[in-house]
Amino acid sequence: MTRRPTIAVALDGAGWHPAAWRDPSARPAELFTARYWRDLAQFAERADVDLVTIEDALGVQSSTLWTPDERADQVRGRLDALLIASFVAPVTSRIGLVPTVTTTHTEPFHVATGLQTLDLVSRGRAGWRAQLSGSPAEAAHFGRRTLPPVDVAALQAGDSEQIRPGFDEARDVVEVVRRLWDSWEDDAIIRHAATGRFIDREKIHGAEFSGEWFDVHGASIVPRSPQGQPLVAVLAHQTIPYELAATSADLVFITPLDDAQSVSILAEVRDAEARTGRAGRPLSVLAEVLVVLESTPAAARAALERLDEQNGSPLASDALVFAGTPEQLLERIDAWTALGYDGVRIRPARLPHDLEQLADWVLPALGRADAAGTTLRERLGFELPENRYTAARRTAGLAAAGSAARSNEEAA
Repeated sequence: MTRRPTIAVALDGAGWHPAAWRDPSARPAELFTARYWRDLAQFAERADVDLVTIEDALGVQSSTLWTPDERADQVRGRLDALLIASFVAPVTSRIGLVPTVTTTHTEPFHVATGLQTLDLVSRGRAGWRAQLSGSPAEAAHFGRRTLPPVDVAALQAGDSEQIRPGFDEARDVVEVVRRLWDSWEDDAIIRHAATGRFIDREKIHGAEFSGEWFDVHGASIVPRSPQGQPLVAVLAHQTIPYELAATSADLVFITPLDDAQSVSILAEVRDAEARTGRAGRPLSVLAEVLVVLESTPAAARAALERLDEQNGSPLASDALVFAGTPEQLLERIDAWTALGYDGVRIRPARLPHDLEQLADWVLPALGRADAAGTTLRERLGFELPENRYTAARRTAGLAAAGSAARSNEEAA
């Protein structure tokens, strides 16, 4: 049976249009309440969305890249994404929960234990959207170091080397986090009251990582979680981020604006995998699309124009802005799937309105997700990974057995 495309929904405040909070369907008075996020997650789960991502950053939202603005007519402020995911985990049962957690300034140990805890309380439905920060203003919140301003014009012109250090650091953060996730083997906890042994200390290992930005030694405080390795996702727009995804992630979200870019960007991602020597399963590639959905194309265009007018300028996005009908969106998803994409991450322009449109019209047409198990890895067709230390012990045991067999043959 052919798997349906992976459907991810990106949750961010009142929606991805800056004026969404002024839409009649919005609930701006509830944006900072637990009930609002519970309702969105539960609704997405009932609609059979595979996973929701939750946006976050180390600074308040801004209409300018990497610098604060002075606007007072757009939503500012947000709740912590990892804490939102931890709250909605016990009130959902099937949907994947993928909060954004920033790699810059945030200690890998805290990232690892927070996401392990989420994986435990969700019974294996956690993921991580790893995101770095290049903002000098965000660095000032921590006071540990300064970051030079990013030359946005040069970056847009193709000079990406200025961002390489941040992505190199992010790669190390993900590596340390993955080592910490493996630091307890699956059977490290014994709980044998008669002998007084709660753990097997030989099955708890240190991360033992030394790099340019930090040295991390010792094990996680959280035992191995249901997935072992929660899925890691990266949003990528150009070569260096594609390389981070290739070396460190399981899923990559990319932003093609038309069919030609859909082909070329996918080829760039696969090239990054080959160039970095990625082993094992290829990246799962999802296209990003920001949607305004109505029953007719004219109504969708009118809704977008109304939001743009309230915002004072047309919507600007790194992703394709799609204003149309659910049927037209299905055609777009089918086109991406035919090109080799594994699915889409949909950014609803208005919450909850566009999420409701997805639930009522788009997802039923795609069919139910054929999940093989209960974890997010299983839902998306990923195998549960073997613990690296268990695998090393098994390999060492096989090598020792082979050496012993050869010695016996020589003795005979």
